Amino acid sequence: MDSLIGRGGMASVFRGYDLTLGRTVAIKVLKRDLAGDNTFRTRFRLEAQAASRMAHPSIVRVYDAGEDLEDDGEGGTRHTPYIVMEYVQGTLLRDLLRDGPVSPEDAARYVDGILEALEFSHRAGVIHRDIKPANVMVTDDGQVKVMDFGIARAISDTSATVAETTTILGTAAYFSPEQAKGDVVDARADLYSTGIVLYELLTGLPPFRGDSAVAVAYQHVREAPVPPSHAHDNSPAQLDPIVLRALAKDPAQRFPSAAVFREELDASLDRKSMSKRQLAAFTDDLYGESAQKQEQTEHTLTQLSAETNLTRTQSGPPIAWIWTAMILLVALVASVIVWVVRMDPWDLRVADSVNVPAVAGMTFERALSEAERAELTVTRRDEPSESVPEGIVIRTSPDPGTAVTPGTTIEVIVSEGELLAAVPELVGLSESAARSAISDATLQVGRITPVNDPEASDGTVLATTSNGREVLPGDELIQGAIIDLTVATGRVTVPNLAGWTIAAATGRLEELNLPVELSDDTSCLAETTPTVHTQSPVGDRPVGTSITLYQCTGEAPADDENDEASADGTGIGTEPEESW
Repeated sequence: MDSLIGRGGMASVFRGYDLTLGRTVAIKVLKRDLAGDNTFRTRFRLEAQAASRMAHPSIVRVYDAGEDLEDDGEGGTRHTPYIVMEYVQGTLLRDLLRDGPVSPEDAARYVDGILEALEFSHRAGVIHRDIKPANVMVTDDGQVKVMDFGIARAISDTSATVAETTTILGTAAYFSPEQAKGDVVDARADLYSTGIVLYELLTGLPPFRGDSAVAVAYQHVREAPVPPSHAHDNSPAQLDPIVLRALAKDPAQRFPSAAVFREELDASLDRKSMSKRQLAAFTDDLYGESAQKQEQTEHTLTQLSAETNLTRTQSGPPIAWIWTAMILLVALVASVIVWVVRMDPWDLRVADSVNVPAVAGMTFERALSEAERAELTVTRRDEPSESVPEGIVIRTSPDPGTAVTPGTTIEVIVSEGELLAAVPELVGLSESAARSAISDATLQVGRITPVNDPEASDGTVLATTSNGREVLPGDELIQGAIIDLTVATGRVTVPNLAGWTIAAATGRLEELNLPVELSDDTSCLAETTPTVHTQSPVGDRPVGTSITLYQCTGEAPADDENDEASADGTGIGTEPEESW
């Protein structure tokens, strides 16, 4: 594995390289708290195998899955599941949304890619169960890639509650109502989640938000979404019925398949938008109280039938009279129900009260206008938010829909945007001091990469990066961002310089700040240009280690010297001079 390229609620993703096939891959390593669950590991492996069989351009391929085994320090073995996936260069849809809503054309294009992937996976019998912007990648050339097929299934089968599941998946904002209630889900749950993503692409925020996962889950089950065009001015009204149908509480009222969803989405931008009356009627069909009241009517009639199914024990009124009374009673109940259904709900409101308007997702100025229209006074409070853009309303207190008296002061909480932290001076510090400085700056320490450096002592920070990019003192990162450190080991790699000239070898070792000692080796003949015969030591050594270079200083044997002298005609062995 190479560098860390991402971290989520349940796993960390590293860049790796497949030596066998010669390709870059992404390796997702599960967190230890999940890896310790045997049931989860088994389900995870089976689902990863199922996902690996899906080969489609809009689905991130799963190449392999396995478990890394290591000693847990207590005599047992720790199992760490991992999956090897296709490495995709691009941007998460979640990161694209940090700048607010996208254009309607881009929103339709991104969702079309998601639906294309779901159309293929649903035919293969695989339900994603966790469609959200964090699981959708847009490549550099605009291709949509959906990832993490099957992982949500492994989680949902080992999580007992919505809160526990949310801890793993990171957010409940994209749950379908049936997931929120813990019911059995089918492919239509993926279509609901895709509708949530489409809503967020159009408005910049998901339709249901709250302070806890349970609060959001309740909204999924009980509350109707505000049409996208009402939540954001740039959202086209033609897409309202598409989004509202995708977000129907009853799966039977949603699109029957991803293919139908795609067709309707593709055709919607060319249609005329619904009138307010038509949209209200359409919304009432999907989210109104008619269905609930119809169920209540049927239940009441069943009870009435059961109560009037009595056995006569003595003579009484004629049977026709009894049936007439029953019919009149049923007609009376039905008339009351129809009157309630058709009655303007505002007629039930106390004359001296108003409802707190729903202004989440609006600018403060627009929220102030809505509150003044409802005859309410507003106080503003700013707070940081990672998900809501700066200047946009997060929520109100009291909650929307709460009945209050005219003139009541409500609190509007507005996003300050993401809180930033300045990168402190880290290079040159010890690792422990750098960790403290990073923590004090509300940042996090990431990967520690040890590096041999001849000029740095052990534990000295040499470089700092975040998300693969160098960061310098004063650079601003989101609070909680991860900073990776390159730290000196206090050691240096000593090269083997045998065969180098003494001068060249000495210069190279001085570049590495290593002291040099010369020593004579009489076992070999001296050379015209002194060279390194042997060296001690070599390899990985502490900084400042003294290196001894051995040079040949031996002399040739005496017989050889005599022969050389004879050849020159001088010295011992020459012929005596002739006498005169």
